[in-house]
Amino acid sequence: MRFLITGGAGFIGSHLTEALLRRGDEVFIIDDLSTGAMDNIASFRGHPRFDYVIDTITNRPLLAEWVDRADVVFHLAAAVGVRLIVESPVHTIQTNVGGTEAVLRQAAKKSKKVVLASTSEVYGKAEKMPFAEGDDLVLGPTVKSRWSYACSKAIDEFLALAYYKEKGVPVVITRLFNTVGPRQTGRYGMVVPTFVRQALRGEPITVYGDGRQSRCFCHVADVVEALIKLVEFEAATGQVYNIGSQEEISIRDLAGLVKEMTGSPSEIVLVPYDEAYEEGFEDMPRRIPDLTKIRSAIGYRPEYTIRDIVRSVVDYERGRL
Repeated sequence: MRFLITGGAGFIGSHLTEALLRRGDEVFIIDDLSTGAMDNIASFRGHPRFDYVIDTITNRPLLAEWVDRADVVFHLAAAVGVRLIVESPVHTIQTNVGGTEAVLRQAAKKSKKVVLASTSEVYGKAEKMPFAEGDDLVLGPTVKSRWSYACSKAIDEFLALAYYKEKGVPVVITRLFNTVGPRQTGRYGMVVPTFVRQALRGEPITVYGDGRQSRCFCHVADVVEALIKLVEFEAATGQVYNIGSQEEISIRDLAGLVKEMTGSPSEIVLVPYDEAYEEGFEDMPRRIPDLTKIRSAIGYRPEYTIRDIVRSVVDYERGRL
């Protein structure tokens, strides 16, 4: 098959590219390198079944050409990372909503399948655990720019389902929960690579807030496998699926695990949210996915534990250092 990946030079996109090429598929990517990197795709350049262009998906003629070349579009291009979202809310909204609408518009012309990468952020401040795909979404106030990302991705989902219902575009929506692994940048607040780099350099490991907030981290290899299987599962069309892990860990304990696994002398330091981001910053205390739906659909069961995940990031970052 032929796949177009928007944001293909990014963390998840590059791993997805690698997996598809390994299967024997053709892969084309579009990336403006705003958060992606040429290093992520360096090993694929020159591959006979790989092609890429450095440009934005708002280049409509280019996007139309590349969508026409593909059988399936993985739409991963988005503004990502809490720090980027807080600092650049206009960019966040324009990139996410405008980019998704552009992809769906072109896909509608030839009825190309689109797999939309959404996020667990859309659940917002909901307190019911675990989060299930049909649950209500509870977002914070508009005066908190932190919620612009969640809102923009929720609009992306509404757009995708509208194109499915009104124009017959076969879409699959995936809500990704804290995906981690080699090649992930800590530049915009991604916690695992940030902790690992701090630990390896002997710097303080900075935990935002009181560290009691918890997350379920999922290895990128498990996520990529799920994305590919959902493409092949015809009944997934028009559906929303959580992809993640249910192994929960507090951010304070995560810092301790990184310190242990790196053998680092670093001290763990708590940094108030107001200093890390902005005054009045809000965070979710817990975020756990209900995996019943995706398990029933494709037999999804993540294989990597949190120790496996941290080890893979430590090995990668040690190689870079």
